[in-house]
Amino acid sequence: MATEDTDHAERTEHADHTEYFELVCDDLAYDVVITDPGARVLEVAQAVRELTGLSLWRGKVLATEVPAVILGGVPEADAEAAVAALRAVGAGAEMREWLPPDSPMP
Repeated sequence: MATEDTDHAERTEHADHTEYFELVCDDLAYDVVITDPGARVLEVAQAVRELTGLSLWRGKVLATEVPAVILGGVPEADAEAAVAALRAVGAGAEMREWLPPDSPMP
């Protein structure tokens, strides 16, 4: 019974103060990274274009200057689909856990 009184006292004591909450998302975000363009660079560039909406020229630049992050902060399902599309045309690609720009490096 003493703990109930203590809990009640703590709740009322904090009732006058502003509380801050940190929102935590259970869904992690990922980067999609090209690690190797493979032999079919033009097809990889076209896949990058389809995935990102970038120009074919920019897609080719990203495909050849590896490692290159082509999508950042996307949901897991989207990242998996993008990696599969890139691998289907012969590129080496992987998902990496996304780190927000303001976060410290691990």
